[in-house]
Amino acid sequence: MPMSHAFEQRLHPILLEVVREFGTPFHIYDEEGIINSSELLKETFRDVYGFKEYFAVKATPNLEILKIMQRLGFGFDCSSVPELIMSRSIGAIGEDIMFTSNNTTLEEFKVAATDGGCILNLDDITLIEKVPVFPELICFRYNPGPKRTGNRMIGDPVESKYGVRHEQIVEAYRQAMERGVESFGLHTMICSNQLDYRYMVETVKMLIEVIELISSQLGITFQFINVGGGIGIPYKPDDRPFNMAAFAEESKDLLEQFKQRVGYVPRFYMESGRAITGPHGALIVSVTNRMSKYREYVGVDACMSSLMRPALYGAYHHITVLDSKNRPVETVDVSGSLCENNDKFAIGRPLPKVGEDDILLIHDTGAHGYAMGFNYNGRLRPKELLLCRDKKVKLIRREETVADYLKTFDFESRVIRPGG
Repeated sequence: MPMSHAFEQRLHPILLEVVREFGTPFHIYDEEGIINSSELLKETFRDVYGFKEYFAVKATPNLEILKIMQRLGFGFDCSSVPELIMSRSIGAIGEDIMFTSNNTTLEEFKVAATDGGCILNLDDITLIEKVPVFPELICFRYNPGPKRTGNRMIGDPVESKYGVRHEQIVEAYRQAMERGVESFGLHTMICSNQLDYRYMVETVKMLIEVIELISSQLGITFQFINVGGGIGIPYKPDDRPFNMAAFAEESKDLLEQFKQRVGYVPRFYMESGRAITGPHGALIVSVTNRMSKYREYVGVDACMSSLMRPALYGAYHHITVLDSKNRPVETVDVSGSLCENNDKFAIGRPLPKVGEDDILLIHDTGAHGYAMGFNYNGRLRPKELLLCRDKKVKLIRREETVADYLKTFDFESRVIRPGG
């Protein structure tokens, strides 16, 4: 069911008042729903040895959301220096942070090593030579190539820029050992928005097979396996939700079988983002215009700079109209104001008939909504609000302003004359 039903029940009675106070557009998140989903995740994996969730900061990079994650005991999956800085600013240090970057620079490695460090998860074998100081614990991201299939969002492994190739993986750990590393982890992420739990079980099985291969050749043990993120949510009304309980149970069985064969069991890590916050967010917009061209258009006061998933992936986000009971239904495109024809939140969507100033709720923007925003056409990203457990609504990020957009033109002039 798109958007947490409980969130919708909490939000609808207060939404007009929130709109009057803050104005549209805005993303709003449900603290109660986020906490409940997180607690359920912990309970579901309670019997899986060493379970720890590293929340994917890229999904919802807001300090207030990260503080909720920290109170729940989660670590943080970071992929950039700003994400590292955000996580450290609320007290995360050392093994509370998994740093998985791509095409990593020397400067990024230096930041990763400061302020208590982190778990360094290397994305390519060539990065070994570039790590300035090797930590005691190292991890590699594994790419199985043609052994597995991916999906549109992250691509098939053979086409993916991520991870160490299968035929390189033993050598990667050998080189790490030569540099004095004594503790090891193995990571992968080969899918995105996956609703079939069996795919993720196969990923656990794959990681176990890989650490057995590495151990047989190098004699090392592994502190953890990390299945990454990729667990999906039911964006469409008829989507079946991911069976988290079955995933936990079958993962536990695989790890226990491994222990019987090998004599130890690695800790079990994952990096969910969408599964934690996705259903507990919505983009609230106002209808600004009605247009009748070769099809019917509903124009709203946000555009793909606030939510680019529909344009980027052709992704479906459910849309409801506030206070629209008993209205006739029509088929429309819901579009923004960007100078791109794919700037549409919905195409050919049946919706209750709307007019200017009606309020639309675009569901499931709690992850990869604001986070993927941009400034093409000088369009500015919206504010973010939090519906708190105590029923208050607070601003947790202000909207961008024209002054913000122009700020990068405020700098000290620098001019060189090359070759002069």
